[in-house]
Amino acid sequence: MSQSKILDTAALLATAEAEAGLSDYGDDASFKTRFGKAVDHLNSLGMDETGQRAGAAACHWLLVSRLQLFGDRKRYPISQEKIVKPLFATGQPRSGTTLLHALMSVDPNARSLRFWEVMYPSPPPGLSADDDPRQAKADADWRDINTKIPKWLVSHPYNDMLGDGLPEDERTWALDFRMMTPTAWWRVPMGMKIGGLPLDPRAQYQIHKMMLQQFQYARPKKYWVLKGFHGGRLEAMFDTYPDANMIWTHRDPVQVIASRIMMAAELAEGMVGHVDLKEQAAMQLADARAGMAAMMSATMLHDPRIHHVRYTDFTADPVGTIRRFYERSGVAWTDDAEAAMRHYLKNNRGDRYGKFSYSADLIGVDIDELHREFAPFRERFGIEIEKRH
Repeated sequence: MSQSKILDTAALLATAEAEAGLSDYGDDASFKTRFGKAVDHLNSLGMDETGQRAGAAACHWLLVSRLQLFGDRKRYPISQEKIVKPLFATGQPRSGTTLLHALMSVDPNARSLRFWEVMYPSPPPGLSADDDPRQAKADADWRDINTKIPKWLVSHPYNDMLGDGLPEDERTWALDFRMMTPTAWWRVPMGMKIGGLPLDPRAQYQIHKMMLQQFQYARPKKYWVLKGFHGGRLEAMFDTYPDANMIWTHRDPVQVIASRIMMAAELAEGMVGHVDLKEQAAMQLADARAGMAAMMSATMLHDPRIHHVRYTDFTADPVGTIRRFYERSGVAWTDDAEAAMRHYLKNNRGDRYGKFSYSADLIGVDIDELHREFAPFRERFGIEIEKRH
């Protein structure tokens, strides 16, 4: 069968609508155009029939989920849910944000996105029983992911949480076909795609907010603790959540880039097989440079709602760092929250699946020059050159 028969925009839309019994995508005209560009990208990869069918299955899953999400908003007063004082963790990839988010997530007064919810968002979890079968389904998905990409557990041991794991906020944009994240596309033999899909930060935060409302509906009210790479989208984020507060970790960018290269290469290797490490290094370096430039030019970089933290300070005192962020944000700090965070630290060693190893040599450029290039960033946030042994 030809590619056009398997990965065909109109056919995929029609099949999803038939299964869901729904046809409202929320912003039909722009969404269908955007979805078509995602399909064009998949068709450009030269995948064999097995890969094309995996791509079509991923598209179908995301399309049906989107239709159901908007269908739920018509059936229930989900849009009336208020998202009050959410707390966001952000920073460059590999700068401690996942541990930061994990610790915040065990606060009994907080609520986090969970993979089983974003993977299977309908119906609203608040209307389901405690033994909702979607949790077991997402657990099975994550066992498949961990089998397919076993090295990911070393660089990202939090994947052992399976369906109860903590997705980044970007995962909500997979439903909008604005991000091709590995957690949505792991079955498809495609490399890491950074950029290229149509972005609209305000629209992206709107569907992010819709999903928070979906998962908050008919549940006890708690404040949200969230994590994503929001540094280049601050205006849109704070327009959507004006009472939000953010904790932003900063790490030596040379170590960030080196760690990103190795993790991204291991992810891509699990998805497509052989990976050109030099090509991966160039891609990650370019993306990190672009992200750094966007951050340094951000007009809201020193907005009082943002609490900047050095990576080394956070790793030296994780719980104390979060307590200070809570206090600065006007969020009550409780003994139960502190006890839960300390229990998590004690029982979830970061090297429980082995030590993740990487080297700045992977970057493939003069490291002293790179340090000089990033000197303005280090000076602004008091970041010293990190020495690894």
